[in-house]
Amino acid sequence: MNHPGDRDALSEEWTSFPGLVRHHASRTPRATALQFGGRRQDFGTLHSNMEKVAAALDGAGVGSGDRVAYLGKNSDRYFELLLGTALIGAVIVPVGWRLAPPEIEAIVEDADARLLFVEAAFAGLAEALAWAARNPRSIVSIAGEEPDCAYVRWRDAASALPRPLPDANRAMIQLYTSGTTGKPKGVMLTHRNILHWQVMARERGSWFSWIADEVSLLTMPVSHISGTGWWSMSLIAGAPAIVHPEFRPDEALEAIGREAVSRLFVVPAALQLMARHPSAAKTDFSRLRYILYGGSPIPVELLTECVDLFGCGFVQLYGLTETAGAVVHLPDTDHVPSSPRLTAAGKANPETEIRVVDDAGDAVDAGTTGEIQIRSPNVMPGYWRRDDASAEAMTGDGWFRTGDAGYLDADGYLFVRDRIKDMIVSGGENVYAAEVENVIHAHPAVGEAAVIGIPDAKWGEAVVAIVAPKSGVRLDEDELLAFLRERLAGFKLPKAIKQMPLLPRNASGKILKRDLRAPYWEGRSRGVS
Repeated sequence: MNHPGDRDALSEEWTSFPGLVRHHASRTPRATALQFGGRRQDFGTLHSNMEKVAAALDGAGVGSGDRVAYLGKNSDRYFELLLGTALIGAVIVPVGWRLAPPEIEAIVEDADARLLFVEAAFAGLAEALAWAARNPRSIVSIAGEEPDCAYVRWRDAASALPRPLPDANRAMIQLYTSGTTGKPKGVMLTHRNILHWQVMARERGSWFSWIADEVSLLTMPVSHISGTGWWSMSLIAGAPAIVHPEFRPDEALEAIGREAVSRLFVVPAALQLMARHPSAAKTDFSRLRYILYGGSPIPVELLTECVDLFGCGFVQLYGLTETAGAVVHLPDTDHVPSSPRLTAAGKANPETEIRVVDDAGDAVDAGTTGEIQIRSPNVMPGYWRRDDASAEAMTGDGWFRTGDAGYLDADGYLFVRDRIKDMIVSGGENVYAAEVENVIHAHPAVGEAAVIGIPDAKWGEAVVAIVAPKSGVRLDEDELLAFLRERLAGFKLPKAIKQMPLLPRNASGKILKRDLRAPYWEGRSRGVS
């Protein structure tokens, strides 16, 4: 295990993803980097494959600043592509495989992708895209095993050459979020956004530091920062990462017991599925050191249950795609039963500042609720080709507006209480109400609609649509759901549709969503789960 010393931590190799692979390949080339199914790649092989991908991209006409899309589940092949694109200064765009075809189309089009790499299961979907009709030779299939895999033949046909490492401040990944307009926005993240604080934090001990025999489990989707970002922690440590195509509780538990997994990151909904799976009672958790969780808050009762079951340290993380993931953490030392801090998001990560402001943008006193703002090396440089949205998200002095409401206590602990952005978090997935409402409004029987989140014991929040039909028109709820299913990802579909003759509005005509939500959240300490 190669931990960065003070000098190494500032060296070029420690500032980029390709640099880290090069570092470990030169020192521990036979150490396992990635394990996926029956495939295992050591750092020496991963470094070689990274350079081959870079050369193959060169040969395909991909250059610095170009976008390369990936449609598929988690895979070791994805990380090869990420590294190869980064090495030539291009940008990887992982596309969520759970999205509906129109949503996938919107992302690939917006990214202006030069190439699209597709897992076999999604090949038919990719070929049906309008983008594919205009770019028929720009799809590379990732299917089968060597030597029959088209991707492997494409990669290995290139002659790898030594290359300089990329600039740490260059964008290397683009993750998509819809936002309050319902239109997808590409969040550009640099090497520095993702890596800088983690490299520095490892010198501080505690849960930040990985020791010599760590093994991580990656089950969260790579199209989220929770997937790709989690791998970056393994990469910095030079530790093996076991990559699962997707989260399945039985497979996660089996890996923990069989592969001696010491660390993993999950969303609370996944944690609950693991804790309550029949296999949990007979799983050996003795090697498990830390479970990191985030994406949505966790009920205290579930957290207490999990602490007792897994017997390891728990760390809560709070952040956004725009902050390259975690900017706040609640350490294992604060996970004490009955502690009021269990309802906190935590304290700022190293080199991160937090402030809470009022409507005028002025900082408020401890204990006063306002908008949470972040200033950190983690914060994105902006949205892809969206200068307007980038300017709206940032203040003139470098603070990012999170759209979350909360307060800081006297000890600097952050408590999240509500969302200023009209967003629902269900099972760790962000669902923007405007996006769902836009699709609902396209149905010919709908007069007006409001989408809200209500408490859900399994997923944290559930999406509910409240709809007023057009005057004199009968609205069939099943038919509306079928209409939405063709246009939205499954996790964005309303779990219930409720009809009202008219939706409540204020004097200026704005729908009063808080009034619609109030009955469901009555008696709870916070307005979001």
